[in-house]
Amino acid sequence: MKNPDSEDSFEAEEDDSYDAVVVGSGYGGSVAACRMSIAGLKVCLLEKGRKWESQDFPTDTLRMISAVRIDNRNLGVSFGPNNALFQVHIEDDSLAATACGLGGGSLVNAGVMLPTPARARRDPRWPKPWEKDWDVYVGSASEMLRVQNIPFEFQHSKIMQQVIDHNEYEKNIHSNPMKLSMSFDIEEHVPESRKSLETSGNCLACGNCLSGCPYNAKNSTDKTYLISAIQAGCTIKTECEVQYVVRNNEEEDFKGRRSTRRWLVFLNEFDYITCDMVILSAGVFGTAKILFQSRLRGLSVSEKLGSGLSCNGNNVAYLDRSAAPLNAFGLSKNQFSNIPFRERPGPSISSSYTSSLGFTIQGAVIPTAYPCFIFKGITTYKRQYRNSLLLLDIIDRLKHFITGSKHNQSAMVLNAMGYDESKGKLTFEKNTNKITFLPPHDPLLPKKIEAFQKIAKKLGGTLFMSRYRSTSVHLLGGCIVSTDVSSGVCNSEGQVFDRSSSSGVHSGLYICDASLIPCSVGINPCLTIAAAAEHVSKNLVLNATKYVRNFVGNKNYVQKRGLVSKFKTKKRCDKEVTTKEVMRGEIGGMPCAAYLKLRFDSLENSEKSRRNLRGEVGGYILCKGIETDKMYIVHGEVDLCKIDTKTPYTQYMHYHLLIAASSGSRYVFEGRKIMNPYLVGLYAWRESTTLDVTLRKITNNIGENAINLKGKLRISFLELLKSAYALEGRSKYKFIFLLMQSLLTTYIVQKPRGSLVTFAPTKFAREPYPNSTIHEVQTDEDCVIYCRHWICDYSQTELNQQKKLYPVLLINGYSTESYCLPTEPNDLVRTLLKQGRDVWLLKTRLDPSNNSSDILSIEDIGTTDIPAAMNIIKIFYGESKSTKVHVVAHCVGGLAIHISLMGGHISCKYIASLSCTNSSMFFKLTASSLFKMRLPLVQMSMAIMGKNKTLPLLQTSNASFRHRLLKSIARLIPRYERCSYDECEVFSGIFGNTFWHENVSESMHHWTNKENLPKLPM
Repeated sequence: MKNPDSEDSFEAEEDDSYDAVVVGSGYGGSVAACRMSIAGLKVCLLEKGRKWESQDFPTDTLRMISAVRIDNRNLGVSFGPNNALFQVHIEDDSLAATACGLGGGSLVNAGVMLPTPARARRDPRWPKPWEKDWDVYVGSASEMLRVQNIPFEFQHSKIMQQVIDHNEYEKNIHSNPMKLSMSFDIEEHVPESRKSLETSGNCLACGNCLSGCPYNAKNSTDKTYLISAIQAGCTIKTECEVQYVVRNNEEEDFKGRRSTRRWLVFLNEFDYITCDMVILSAGVFGTAKILFQSRLRGLSVSEKLGSGLSCNGNNVAYLDRSAAPLNAFGLSKNQFSNIPFRERPGPSISSSYTSSLGFTIQGAVIPTAYPCFIFKGITTYKRQYRNSLLLLDIIDRLKHFITGSKHNQSAMVLNAMGYDESKGKLTFEKNTNKITFLPPHDPLLPKKIEAFQKIAKKLGGTLFMSRYRSTSVHLLGGCIVSTDVSSGVCNSEGQVFDRSSSSGVHSGLYICDASLIPCSVGINPCLTIAAAAEHVSKNLVLNATKYVRNFVGNKNYVQKRGLVSKFKTKKRCDKEVTTKEVMRGEIGGMPCAAYLKLRFDSLENSEKSRRNLRGEVGGYILCKGIETDKMYIVHGEVDLCKIDTKTPYTQYMHYHLLIAASSGSRYVFEGRKIMNPYLVGLYAWRESTTLDVTLRKITNNIGENAINLKGKLRISFLELLKSAYALEGRSKYKFIFLLMQSLLTTYIVQKPRGSLVTFAPTKFAREPYPNSTIHEVQTDEDCVIYCRHWICDYSQTELNQQKKLYPVLLINGYSTESYCLPTEPNDLVRTLLKQGRDVWLLKTRLDPSNNSSDILSIEDIGTTDIPAAMNIIKIFYGESKSTKVHVVAHCVGGLAIHISLMGGHISCKYIASLSCTNSSMFFKLTASSLFKMRLPLVQMSMAIMGKNKTLPLLQTSNASFRHRLLKSIARLIPRYERCSYDECEVFSGIFGNTFWHENVSESMHHWTNKENLPKLPM
């Protein structure tokens, strides 16, 4: 019957933010989700497997095979669905079986609920704080799981009783009436229809418990704890596997979805859910794998992660052709009408016998869906009659075919449990992202085999023993409880230890499943796990509610009935495009490689084509000179068509990555490909395949070494072909079209995207510029120039100077202003005044504000203008004081000051220091620049201008035909950066790019072109 609280699919909520996220839904996770939801917290439970309804469980061999995934490490093969109901792991001489689905192992176990033996609770590794209210937690779990006694003994239990009672182990103790988490309401009548069978809700004694109850009789966690959680508002998302968790540090440069939640729970390299509390309950393998992968991304955990693995002393045997009527084979649906209730096989396990030697033996009914060949030779080896096995099987199959019955009265599974050393090991393979396991030594294994042989001898028949040293269905440990970080992974409250924190634990990170059990329990551990989860959940709820109340506050969260749903990424499944990209190069002189995975959301709206080229980035960076291990991308964004309004003709491919290393360090990786429409894409290949990189280490501790490295990464032609081949998604051709369209727009069409013309200067309130005095200076040639003088107000300076500092003389370049920039709060003039220096700015005869003669020469500036200015400064301060001057000169000004000094027009004794800057802040000499330098462009320009050598630059100014012609030619001159301001285009066409647009603000760019230079003396 389909659960009314479920849906076929569910789009991810707009706000993927929760108070708590529980990973896994077995006997640990379901308890935590239930208790926190009832406490009023906003909870989300994530489950790798699907939701299984009663009619979905396999009832025949074909369906059973399709519900199994086998990972054979010996053969190096894996087959079956990733979220298959049964997960079988084979490695070396060991086999482990786990379950995957909403409800975890409770879906396919026998539901045996036995209290934790005193021997396990006396183990030194058993946490003492659990003992205080252990019986209370056991009672609470038993009540929630609706534990009931088996009403009477079934046939195979009676036979086992007879065998055990006559066994030589006289001290064997017969367990109390078996308690199962099942519903028993004995009815002798048979339900009339198949539908009533499926919805009966009571145990029909069919014996198919180990393949999933097809009649809704088993009280698995999805029908107990999780129903209560849903009713309290818990959101459950199935078919999503959590990969790792990362702490959300707010001070780091996260873009996109920002959150104040403490943790990010990643479902893949791109999608994550934010929360304040994370409860890991993904089973022994799942929880350990999440922590291993999280450690690679900087999570500090105990070195004991993976230690303390226990297989609970599990070993399995199969008895076939017994002379006794065992009646231990499951019934199909069409067999109920022929068999009374008391004569049916009964629950899978209805009797349990514990030996004084320290192990427990249980007989189990074989589900009708289990293929017999699994027990006959595939996972077992035969102890007797080896040569006649094939013949006997053929006879059996002929007999069943003739009689039309699959009911096997003479077969049974024997399961042994005990106390192994609990010193097994889980390890993580970085290259394959898989868990490997090494079971602990089991000192009782020979005794168990001997017990199996004696039972088989009593019952007669063929005994098939497991091929594996350990055949475990009850994995425990791997993230064990301990008192300190040196001997365990978490404390008795389930809090994960943090080796790097003063508090000793990770705030908000918990373990709540079989992983934390530190030793074997010797019997079916379901009730033990649930009781431990009840203990962890009690303290978890207290901590979570306190944190939410103090730090999160009231978010007006209204509790409503929750949902069980499949997880889907936000509206992307049908339109996303993914690919891979590999770039190699160097950063800071060290070899570096970036292995990136990119995901784009390609919508069909062509008006948003630029937005469609924005995506997310996963993968890792490998630079062993910085970190020995891979540096994984925690959060990454890419924009293949990023636009800057300062350079509307330029296209940027921008990468912004936050990467984390296993050492705990985090870095910000900024990369940019710059594509300019220079000479119709002459450098298109080099620009589109070269990434300029900056790698910056995030430092939060004083004294920690800062890293800020630069370099270049490149993608080869072969890797580019691989990236194109790796494109996946229904919209991949649309994505290729949009990308090519953007490149054609940049290099061929050369159409601007955005413009600085729309800049409104009124948006920027200019601060009042410091007061200055204009000094008129008469040169030796009777030419009038000016010096602008700012006197420092020492009461406003940053430092209280005991001694006055030397003044500074600023000499501009050709025509343009470089130092006095009224739009910039920290221009050089303001900066020098704050330092306590007087500032002088020389306005030479080349300055447009000077009405100088038509004869303009750089030599005149060096021989007359600068000496005249130095003379004014000496007069102002008094020559007797031997005042010296710091000189800062730009471009032509630097050439002129050298003429003054080397020609002897001023004395070096008056110069405190000299600083000359280039004609460009970041000079880039291209091949075309070298070509232009060899052309008679100056003579050609002068010839075009005629007698009027002053060129009006403003687009709105009146200009003669000759001036308009020169400006038109200037616009056509190729330049590395193009601009949407006509004045900037003309100026750059004449002189080349005098600055990179990204280095100047919009307000400065507007002032430079529209206000500062209305005309240009040539």
